[in-house]
Amino acid sequence: MLSLVALIGLGSLGTSFAEDAAPPAPAVTTEAVPASAAEPAAVAAPAAAKATPAAAPAATPAITFNKGDIAWMIVATVLVLMMCVPGLGLFYGGMVRSKNMLSVLMQTFMITCVLGVLWAVYGYSIAFTQGSTPFFGGLDRVFLHGMTPDSPAATFSKGVYIPEYMFMVFQLTFAVITPALIVGAFAERIKFSAMLAFMVLWFTFSYLPIAHMVWFWAGPDAITNAETLDTVTKTAGFLWAKGALDFAGGTVVHINAGIAGLVGALVLGKRIGFGKEAMAPHSVTMTMIGAALLWVGWFGFNVGSNLEASSFASLVFANTLLATCAAASSWMFTEWFFKGKPSMLGAASGAVAGLVAITPACGFVGPMGAIVQGLIVSPLCFLFVTKVKAMMGYDDSLDVFGVHCIGGIFGALSTGILVNPALGGTGVYDYVANAVGTYDMATVMTSQIWAVGTTLVWSGLVAFIAYKIVDVVIGLRVSEETEREGLDTTEHGERAYHY
Repeated sequence: MLSLVALIGLGSLGTSFAEDAAPPAPAVTTEAVPASAAEPAAVAAPAAAKATPAAAPAATPAITFNKGDIAWMIVATVLVLMMCVPGLGLFYGGMVRSKNMLSVLMQTFMITCVLGVLWAVYGYSIAFTQGSTPFFGGLDRVFLHGMTPDSPAATFSKGVYIPEYMFMVFQLTFAVITPALIVGAFAERIKFSAMLAFMVLWFTFSYLPIAHMVWFWAGPDAITNAETLDTVTKTAGFLWAKGALDFAGGTVVHINAGIAGLVGALVLGKRIGFGKEAMAPHSVTMTMIGAALLWVGWFGFNVGSNLEASSFASLVFANTLLATCAAASSWMFTEWFFKGKPSMLGAASGAVAGLVAITPACGFVGPMGAIVQGLIVSPLCFLFVTKVKAMMGYDDSLDVFGVHCIGGIFGALSTGILVNPALGGTGVYDYVANAVGTYDMATVMTSQIWAVGTTLVWSGLVAFIAYKIVDVVIGLRVSEETEREGLDTTEHGERAYHY
């Protein structure tokens, strides 16, 4: 078990195993500064240093950040922000009827703004500082207390750090796009006020703890031997300690949002006329533009999760591109075979399914593994958005569950298989031995199942309770008259189009 946890030093926000058998050359020129008690464990200097008496100030060298890493993380953060504003808004907006276009744009836009503020106020601290339990972080960084431009955030290579502000804003973009994904499940029928209230509750009690459970640890420099590894494991998030592998958010983002979307679709019920009236997308062109922005932005999402502009980032980039190409092609041929014609909407859906599947795996699989994931995930998601959805009779308006949750589950589980070096995977890095460890499929798959199951149950329960609370206090659903007229004019007093 001890060796397993050592191997899992990467199960988190963008795990860089350094380079195959050895870490890359440090981007800093000195040893790390011992962290103060107020610094979050995931972003402070090595935890091992905390147990060592501090040296005299004059003898304690400062951390030096790599300017290339900082520049890349700024670009990556902007790319992920673009995914939500305007990428996701256009992708979803094109799929709804024209009378609801602005409502979707408004929802995704304001989720970004409101939750962005809450992330700085308390979200970052709960997700990425050490708490009294492995499920929630602490309050050390509430209101970003104690953070300065020189505060270090650990990466996944020993001796390499980025500014904590940079890490904080990069993670902010994940924290806002994840709730925004849920919008597609209950589009065209939820009150704007109810949507905002639900998002605040779900963000606080589902996104933040899941992010902490999967991605919080003390950083690689805290691990020097079996004893320090044990210390890191005891203070890490629940699923990190279990050995979960999630490079960029298969569990934290996609399964988390996807299951919350399904619960929302079931609690709110079907749209008026669902299954009886035509509800075709009003602009597949908008959806294609949105999908393209998502695809481009996803390179910031996945490659940025490496946290460094290192050579390892090139593998993450290649995997992200190849999986998406394979998935879009696979969806096209699947739809062509079963429906007689390939559609633009299907191709866009396939691309997103591929991006979802590769998200947890992009730093763990090889290029051929990425292609395999893309080829398999599209038929699987196609089955759920066509056959299973029709059979179960739920109205997941824009197939959040069928693409994000199912694609995320497949991606997380297949990561556990394709990480095997014998299948072209990178293996899992052992920070004690400073080398890739021995692959054990049973152990790794058990960790992945823990991650998937915990996320499904936690997010599903939190979402159900949050929906019910909001329904009692505000009321979730608009009136029948409002729904028929459209949410653009009734909720926002505007129209997307004036022709």
